[in-house]
Amino acid sequence: MRHATLSRPPLFHVAERATGRVTLASDTMATAHIFVLEEDVVRLLLLPEGTVKGPPSWAIAPGAEDVAEPGRDRMSVEGFSCPDCLVTEGGGQVVVETARIRLTIALEGFHCRWEQRDGEAWRTMMTDRPTQSYDFGWWDGRVHHHVARPAGERYYGLGEKSGEMNRAGRRFRFTNLDPMGYDAESSDPLYKAIPYILVADAQNACHGAFYDIMGEVTVDLGQELDNYHGHFRSMVAESGDLDLYMIAGPDALSVTRRFTWLTGQPALMPRWSLGYSGSTMTYTDAPDAQARMQDFVDKLEQHDIGCTSFHLSSGYTSIGPKRYVFNWNRDKFPDPAAFVAGYRSAGIELVPNIKPAFLRDHPRFGELAEAGLMVSDEEGRPTEVQFWDEVGAFIDFTKPKAAAWWRAQVKAALLDYGIRSTWNDNNEYGVWDARARFDFFGSPRPASEARPLQSLLMMRASRRAQMENEPGQRPYVVSRSGMAGLQRYAQTWTGDNRTDWKTIRYNARMALGLALSGVSNSGHDVGGFAGRKPEPELFLRWVQAGVLMPRFSIHSWNDDASVNEPWMYPAHLPAIHRLMALRQKLIPYLADLLWRYHHDYEPVERPLWLDFPEDEASWADGDAYLLGSGLMVLLACDPGVESVSTRLPQGADWIDPWTGDRHRGGSDVVLAAPLDGLPPVLARVGSAIPVDLAQGGVRPQPFARGLWLFPPAGEGEFDWSFHEDDGATDKPAARWSGTCRSDAEAVEVTVGCDAPGTFGDGEITIVLPLGDRREISVSGRSFDALEVEGRRAARAKVA
Repeated sequence: MRHATLSRPPLFHVAERATGRVTLASDTMATAHIFVLEEDVVRLLLLPEGTVKGPPSWAIAPGAEDVAEPGRDRMSVEGFSCPDCLVTEGGGQVVVETARIRLTIALEGFHCRWEQRDGEAWRTMMTDRPTQSYDFGWWDGRVHHHVARPAGERYYGLGEKSGEMNRAGRRFRFTNLDPMGYDAESSDPLYKAIPYILVADAQNACHGAFYDIMGEVTVDLGQELDNYHGHFRSMVAESGDLDLYMIAGPDALSVTRRFTWLTGQPALMPRWSLGYSGSTMTYTDAPDAQARMQDFVDKLEQHDIGCTSFHLSSGYTSIGPKRYVFNWNRDKFPDPAAFVAGYRSAGIELVPNIKPAFLRDHPRFGELAEAGLMVSDEEGRPTEVQFWDEVGAFIDFTKPKAAAWWRAQVKAALLDYGIRSTWNDNNEYGVWDARARFDFFGSPRPASEARPLQSLLMMRASRRAQMENEPGQRPYVVSRSGMAGLQRYAQTWTGDNRTDWKTIRYNARMALGLALSGVSNSGHDVGGFAGRKPEPELFLRWVQAGVLMPRFSIHSWNDDASVNEPWMYPAHLPAIHRLMALRQKLIPYLADLLWRYHHDYEPVERPLWLDFPEDEASWADGDAYLLGSGLMVLLACDPGVESVSTRLPQGADWIDPWTGDRHRGGSDVVLAAPLDGLPPVLARVGSAIPVDLAQGGVRPQPFARGLWLFPPAGEGEFDWSFHEDDGATDKPAARWSGTCRSDAEAVEVTVGCDAPGTFGDGEITIVLPLGDRREISVSGRSFDALEVEGRRAARAKVA
């Protein structure tokens, strides 16, 4: 229903109460459903014309690994506890209240005020602007939400976005694009579309606001000013419904965990995905591709560098100069199975690039078109789009037959040759033709209503093929594009970045935005993908940053056809070797962080303020962040620097693991950042970091379970724990745990394990910081006192 001019505002009243839902009806066609899902999660579904217009949801999957086809019904409350709530109506308003959230709605005109419990008081989260917050059929038929923007309010999250972490004052489009060589400081849009805002008020109290809309969305966080409406921010969607999830804090960490839970359980990846992953387009584009690939393995051996996977770029699919998914170029790779087996024998898993677009001269194009499996117009003609080498058409994953066809090809072209993983690339679905339709499981809709869904369904289909091929084994799926919930299926990275010093800084902030938006298992193309070859200093700084991310891949398509490789600068190989060994040493810590992410929804990369919200200085954007709660990473991302500095957050003290130096929380610190040394990091006092004490190299060394312990200098006590599993299956993890008590003279540790170690033996070596010469003992168990790399240590064994 559309009105030519502004008419009087609708008048609402409570029309129905059901489990987890309060429905308001109006004297027009407008309907509002308020869903009380959890004590800290309340949802508003506002329907100006009374009915749901948008497609089912694929973002919401509370604590679940998947969403069933055809998507989640917008009226469903499945998976939520739906607690009792207090509903009162009177005085021209209705109030819906849980123990954590209170929503007050003015019935005339529909004006909302959201509040959250903060101790004994209620604190305002969000208030609709006083004038025309929604389009009740007055304007352009799009979805509008305009809210007041108080002074001092800041905005974080929003998935993968460029620039500073605080997004205030900017406007963003949420659609999926392939912006190769993007500017990490300013480009927009990028590859992923997650319209989720973590809001911090002037007192640093936080809440989350998620718009579950798959159509194109524009979020304005104060860039636009309008004299007639006061200071406001807005969300405008080209299609769909206003479907808003509000998550109460007030602490940002609990909001982040809740949003991750809301959008689904993160997939647990195989342990081999945590090692160094090689990649470049140059090898597979070469006519002697297999020889170039073998040369890579030989160089790993020559330089004693460990590598557990290789992202196989799309040149392996070429026919002439073009790329054709699911085709093996037999001139380049005469025997794919032998090639895969050869890499496997070297301890390297291949991760092959696959793309959802089929060029119109692809050998299988006619088959797909005839079967109606492509994105098409209303007459069933495939919608042509521009791709790399030629125009083509995308497969339509909202057609179950198309998804089944895709799974069959993944198996026949890749998995049957011994491959165990898929690299889902170029899946942004740049379908801009207004005539294009997605099938939506038998209920066709314009493609513009859900472009990001196709990338999600692509990784879902690829993952399912891998699970069917090797039941009980953890699949590895990596995807460039995505939407909210992509963590259920895949690891991701920040796409085809530009070789530039500032990219290190702003890619790191992108990763933090992703982690705050539920997507922690991520990384970057180390060295820069597009543009010039990185000079030695830039390359080393990028590797220093990359070894401390969940995904560590050196990848490139340099303008001069050179390749970013660990040995590209022979003079700096000793430094590269030290960094690669550090990566392997930290794999148990990274595995534990990702286990906690999978089971407890704990973000892996964390801004300082996530753990130290009371420290005002920690909210300033900087080049320091937390890796888990135990390590602080300080990036060196400017040329010519020899040190890095930061202000340490109040609330914890810190130890330099490379020197043993101690630093007080709340103080300014300057750390040496030698170009040929280990990256500047600090460990939190009271933390314990599981490590592999074996030296890193090209061949996996016998596992040596270690625990870097960081006790206070004087009296103190803390608990520690970490998880350890076989890294390949869903078998339960062992949980190692204990306590640490210290005084000025000694450190006493207790050690326990609630299940046998799943790899290695039952030994664990406790290691004190460098320079800490206190006596160390293990209470209740026999132990051997020893020195490890110049540090006091004790080795104990559990049954």
